[in-house]
Amino acid sequence: MRCPFCGHLESKVIDSRESKKGVSIRRRRECLGCERRFTTYEKIEEIPYMIVKKDGSRQLFDRQKLLRGMLRAVEKRPIAVSKLEEIIEEIESKLQERPEKELKAAEIGQLVMDRLKALDKVAYVRFASVYREFRDVNEFKQELENLLKEK
Repeated sequence: MRCPFCGHLESKVIDSRESKKGVSIRRRRECLGCERRFTTYEKIEEIPYMIVKKDGSRQLFDRQKLLRGMLRAVEKRPIAVSKLEEIIEEIESKLQERPEKELKAAEIGQLVMDRLKALDKVAYVRFASVYREFRDVNEFKQELENLLKEK
């Protein structure tokens, strides 16, 4: 494993932990060159999933792209990144269970919104406003009213 700080090729594993769902392994490593520590994640390589966008185009499922969108939604909210990673792991687990390897972006968006709604209402509304492409304040207001009715 190449050190991200000095580029040295050798490191030792200090700690290994399996994720809660058993999907990946988190390893803390120490570089044998500069002695700095870094974290790596190991995951079983699986058949990639294709995401069908609204316009009909297809692209590979990108975990990092999904995380970036969720990070924007939870910006300045008291939500740990580890919670978002758990949500993404749950979503990936659901994808693995499916026999088909293509799914619509709308399905993933709905899964994220469901999880964010349970986690943080503000983050949910932020994500929904971008995902559903709210065009004006009235659509935003309607979503807020729906949230308040659910309580």
